[in-house]
Amino acid sequence: MTSNDETRKVAELLKDERIAALTTTALDGTLMSRPMAMQEVEFDGDLWFFAARDSRKVAQVRERPQVNVATSGSSSWVSLTGIAVVIDDLAKKQKLWNKAVEAWFPDGPDDADVVLLRVEATSAEYWNSPGGRVASVISFAKAKLTGQAYDGGENERVDL
Repeated sequence: MTSNDETRKVAELLKDERIAALTTTALDGTLMSRPMAMQEVEFDGDLWFFAARDSRKVAQVRERPQVNVATSGSSSWVSLTGIAVVIDDLAKKQKLWNKAVEAWFPDGPDDADVVLLRVEATSAEYWNSPGGRVASVISFAKAKLTGQAYDGGENERVDL
């Protein structure tokens, strides 16, 4: 697969995902994960999230920008590693703004306390089980019955 093909494959696996676990590193080295709503699903190597300017995650990204973003769908799992950057761009906030974001930030995209986190993905690992969880359960049961190793589907690591 070429780099473009690999990026398209990751994009395909991410296209229906809306919630991801964003993992940052605290100042003491502790890993911290929290659910975050992904704002742009047209994955081109970057993921976008809204955040409060004074939040721990923003402080952690400023100190230690390497992050992980993980998603889990009905038939796939994606883990992206990348560099997060705090972005304060009103036009981009307005472009990405939606009604769901208002639940966390009721003052709108013009609120000075709202920033964006852009995660520039450097690599990804994915697991894809065509047919979803049901097919995975059947494959697992078949492996147990036949004594053959479980084939969980496709697993690849790609550089982005």
